[in-house]
Amino acid sequence: MPTDYPLPSLGENVAGGDVLKVLVKAGDTVTRDQPILELETDKATIEVPSGVSGRVAEVRIREGEKIKVGQVVFTYDEREAAALAPAPATDVAAPPTVAAAPAAAPADPWLKPSGSVAPTIVEFALPSLGENVAGGDILRVMVKAGDVIAKDQPVLELETDKATIEVPSSVAGRVTEVRVAEGEKATIGQVVFLVEASEAGASASPVKYQAMKSTSPSPTVVADDGMYQHVGGVIKTPVADKPGMLEHALEEAAADGQPRAVVTARADVVDMGRGRDLKRMPAPASPSVRRAARELGADIHQVKGTGPAGRISVDDVKAYVKSVMSSGGPKAAVVPAGIAQTPLPDFAKFGAIERKPMRGVRRKTAEHLTNAWAQIPHVTQCDLADVTALEDLRKQFGKRAEAAGGKLTVTAITLKVLAAALRQFPQFNAAVDMAADEIVFKKYVNVGVAVDTDRGLLVPVIRDVDRKNIVELSVELQQLSERARTGKTSLDEMQGGCFTITNLGGIGGTYFTPIVNLPEVAILGMSRATMQPVWRDGEFVPRLMLPLSLSYDHRVIDGADGIRFLRFVCEALEQPFLLSLAG
Repeated sequence: MPTDYPLPSLGENVAGGDVLKVLVKAGDTVTRDQPILELETDKATIEVPSGVSGRVAEVRIREGEKIKVGQVVFTYDEREAAALAPAPATDVAAPPTVAAAPAAAPADPWLKPSGSVAPTIVEFALPSLGENVAGGDILRVMVKAGDVIAKDQPVLELETDKATIEVPSSVAGRVTEVRVAEGEKATIGQVVFLVEASEAGASASPVKYQAMKSTSPSPTVVADDGMYQHVGGVIKTPVADKPGMLEHALEEAAADGQPRAVVTARADVVDMGRGRDLKRMPAPASPSVRRAARELGADIHQVKGTGPAGRISVDDVKAYVKSVMSSGGPKAAVVPAGIAQTPLPDFAKFGAIERKPMRGVRRKTAEHLTNAWAQIPHVTQCDLADVTALEDLRKQFGKRAEAAGGKLTVTAITLKVLAAALRQFPQFNAAVDMAADEIVFKKYVNVGVAVDTDRGLLVPVIRDVDRKNIVELSVELQQLSERARTGKTSLDEMQGGCFTITNLGGIGGTYFTPIVNLPEVAILGMSRATMQPVWRDGEFVPRLMLPLSLSYDHRVIDGADGIRFLRFVCEALEQPFLLSLAG
């Protein structure tokens, strides 16, 4: 009789997610740890591995559906699962060796082959790509089955939300199977390919395990939240930390030691070893629900969820907003932050259309700027800077920067001006921590420069601007901009900004309202300088005037401070000697 395989626990405070892709179908034979589902939770997009081995009888979910922990994903033949499953774990699980038969190896999903003289199959998973980078779009797979690869050899070209990078291999050997394809999305930890490696090629040593007896009086298994395995009354825990672990479904040991059934964590189970009641844990909400709450100005933490395990839905958010408004409660509790998205009409009725997916940089830019606009109360102030004298100096000393490998542009000069302004006005070099009710003041000065590329807007960061002269800034700006346009910017070069500058003067325009680059609190926009008549000493004289637009976060910066900052920038551009006076 087929046995149900439910969705296992995905981690603390994660009750389920949206099914992006179902990786198995009826009739398939699955093995333990094989990816069966691609799921988008409110925290990340992940692949869910199988906790059992057997032949799939029926798939109970479809792509596009929402699924919660404990819901049946598929049914499988229990007899075939028992035949395919590895031997049950003992009280103490010893690390596997090459001499051990495959059937006797522990079934722990965290255990990796140790490698030896004899070839060993090693999984190469997508490594960490940098802070806050969960994965990306695969532009090119640079290996195929049968290829012999070396350590540090590029194997994948990946477009993340910040840059296009080549991913090097950390193992050496012969590729036996490639599990990704060009055009797919890959997440951190996802298996890219398998390698037949020797001891010299293997990159990981086996994880040591320690075992301790469970206090449970019966061999019934209750799954925890990703930190412990409870198998037949034995709690197995990895000695070393395993960040990013997914909990796997666990087996209930029968009297004869053979696996019989799978039991996953339930909302009414007390978290073993931690003293927490899972039913009382904060209910999560999906990204779409959180977005709806932001658009309606509702605090998601104040909304009571009516879904399974207290999960919050869009209807719950709407009901909360309606109750606050109808009860005459504090108006500040609900302030519309935007217009809710409405379904698009069928444009094909009016003519030919073409749909293209938002990928990589463009998709992340859309998400990031939407969040910034929804969270930050923007104010934009504008002014004109007389850069006539500055332009003469720029032309006079431009060859010095060219000799050093750079280009003396107004942007490079403005970088130095901004460094002085950020020291003079520290509230512009800050971040807002609403959760802690604190303002974070930064003691360093890193300025991001927006670069227009064929893949979208990139913002590489120039570090320690206050410690570099204008020629050095000109050279670094030239190099960073070129790398951004050719897709060679590293992830590290895109992080750590304090303030952003965006110059559209090369294209045209007068003023615009740049969106603050969250979590920064201000951004300076530059437009095209033009000759304008300026009234001086009783007559109009031609002057080169540069339009500047300063957008800032009104939670931290008041209007008076905003115009003081902008006037400081204008005066420093008009009279460069002021930079020396200001330090």
